[in-house]
Amino acid sequence: MRLSNPAERSGLEADAMRHPKNKRDPSSDDSIIRIEHLSKIFQDKKRTVIAVDDVTFDVKRGEIFGLLGPNGAGKSTLIRILTTLLRPSSGTAFVGPYEITKDPEQIRRIIGVCPQNSTLDTELTAYDNLEFYGKLEDVDDRILPDRIWELLQMVGLTDRAYMKVQTFSGGMKRKLEIVRAFIHRPLILFLDEPTIGLDPESRREVWQQIETLNAENTTIILTTHYMDEAEKLCGRIAFVNQGRLISLDTMDNLRLLLPEGDLIEIGFDQMDERVMSEIRAFDLVISAEVKDQRLFISARRGSTVLPAILAVFERYSVPLITIAIRSPSLEDVFIHLTGKNLSDGLPGGDADHKGKGRGYGR
Repeated sequence: MRLSNPAERSGLEADAMRHPKNKRDPSSDDSIIRIEHLSKIFQDKKRTVIAVDDVTFDVKRGEIFGLLGPNGAGKSTLIRILTTLLRPSSGTAFVGPYEITKDPEQIRRIIGVCPQNSTLDTELTAYDNLEFYGKLEDVDDRILPDRIWELLQMVGLTDRAYMKVQTFSGGMKRKLEIVRAFIHRPLILFLDEPTIGLDPESRREVWQQIETLNAENTTIILTTHYMDEAEKLCGRIAFVNQGRLISLDTMDNLRLLLPEGDLIEIGFDQMDERVMSEIRAFDLVISAEVKDQRLFISARRGSTVLPAILAVFERYSVPLITIAIRSPSLEDVFIHLTGKNLSDGLPGGDADHKGKGRGYGR
């Protein structure tokens, strides 16, 4: 299969969607990945690990879909199943119209994968890494050079095209690895912890790159344990914990799962108990507590009730030092659903990462 330009890519997508073999639903919807009761169990003489436990959900065409969970949650195992590197213990999944155990080669033609651990050849130049992968993906030799320069320009590495990758920063390597996975214009791009270990500036650059790739009508599956990353990039977010799907929805809807509402923080020098009494009496205020000269308020529709709260401070001549209001974060939601932080997990990483040194290439 040779992919030369966006028109060819569109033709491939149309052909894939018309392909009758193993297509689950002839009427079709806007889902490009469909997962049905998927499980994966690792077992040896000493123990049994259920890495993926009866997971079912769909990924919509063209979205950036976030798969969040702590180390050991099963994220990478799920990605390895969807990219045909692991067979499930039970259940099934469709990538495009193709079933993962029956059509692995067809699936590999329409996906790109950037694994968590780098698989770049640091002894080669940036250009050579892209050229090697392009040939591996059977990109037409007539358009491969132009495609390489297009990708190098996308990540700002044209001036380093002929420098060895071992001289690159961590952020530069990661950006190169992401576009390498995109060299054959896949319909779906899997990114497994794409910014792990990067500094804040490099993370933001990778985020911009992901948004650029998504703008080319590429569906992106993003696994991460960084809440800010998911909030910035993802339209829908799935929480996974101990191999199970805990919740799946948009960021706004996930926040509604919290009973606490919005969070308001007010700094002061001295508090008047009459202020506390009136604020606690508001219908929209769930709780109000003082700690270290700061008032912490949980309230429904915080932006609506805030002016009334400030009016109470003014009425009793209590000066304010700081005011902050924020909606609940993904971290707050995850803690509410699971009772633990995203940073919690098994020492040394996932059971997901068995065999990860084998990489994601064909």
